[in-house]
Amino acid sequence: MEHKPVVKEEYIKRQLVSSKPFSIKSFFLQWEWMLVIILAIVLLVNASLSPYFLSGSSLRDGTMVFLDKAYIVFPMALIMILRDIDISVGSTVALSSVVMATLYNSLGIPMEMAIVICLLVGCLCGFLNGLLIVKFKELSAVIITLGTMILYRGIAYIILEDQASGNFPEWFKLLGWGYINGIPIILIGFIIVAIVFTLLLHRTTFGRQVYAIGNNPTASKFSGVQIDKIKIIVFTLTGLMAAITALFLASRMGSTRPNIATGYELDVIAMAALGGISTAGGKGRMLGTIIAVFIVGYLQYGLGLINISSQTLLIIIGLLLIFAVAVPKVKVANLLKRKGSS
Repeated sequence: MEHKPVVKEEYIKRQLVSSKPFSIKSFFLQWEWMLVIILAIVLLVNASLSPYFLSGSSLRDGTMVFLDKAYIVFPMALIMILRDIDISVGSTVALSSVVMATLYNSLGIPMEMAIVICLLVGCLCGFLNGLLIVKFKELSAVIITLGTMILYRGIAYIILEDQASGNFPEWFKLLGWGYINGIPIILIGFIIVAIVFTLLLHRTTFGRQVYAIGNNPTASKFSGVQIDKIKIIVFTLTGLMAAITALFLASRMGSTRPNIATGYELDVIAMAALGGISTAGGKGRMLGTIIAVFIVGYLQYGLGLINISSQTLLIIIGLLLIFAVAVPKVKVANLLKRKGSS
């Protein structure tokens, strides 16, 4: 008799729903509260170092400096929950922006159409990543996206060489520096994207399937979850968000060149990991990721106000990541120790 796998919603829910009753102690021991404390420390330290930091206008305008890369954090969180990784996002940003600028400045295509093509290029890059990952399962996502990282940035250099391309319309510059009712456009967009991805991960069947795949790919496959399709969708979303980042970054800089967004992939992965997204897959929440975006972002912005070197910033972010990885493991080890002694 032919076996037909059946999608079992009960199985997917079992991957997510805890059988433990609500506990106030457990609630306040969640990783997100630790991130809130870290964010408060970052703000207080920056305020003590610079008298210009802790003001409404400074905190508001500071988001313009770091929120462009934060758009990629949300789909990267989904990728990490799936037990994968994408280190080509910085190159996707570069290629998307270079294509847009070249179409507008060299070929005379209207800026609106160039923006649409920029988004399509990002989607295509993400789709190619996902397709290669599901077709060549014997290769890790790191190896595949390392290859596409080199490929995408190489194409950007072929198109524009080592030149810059700008001269964008005045209205396009408002994307990176404009306000709506006193709120930066980039912050408004971030809030909208954050809500969409939070609902997608935590309130939809698609999100439950992402968790299920990350928890147990084999069981998910035999439960009828379309693993390959979901991975392609998630990687395509990552490409789309990278293209949106390209729009904000090019608008803020006033131009683009093939070497922009270098190192963005490390910042994005750091934000997701600090936010509690497990590199082993199947764990993590968007709330922690959102808080981590502002921790890393305000850390970079605040220390930049007093001209702290980028090397020092890397050391601090590295220490935060070690802390983020070590604390959950210590908690698990203590829990197992208590169970063993009881």
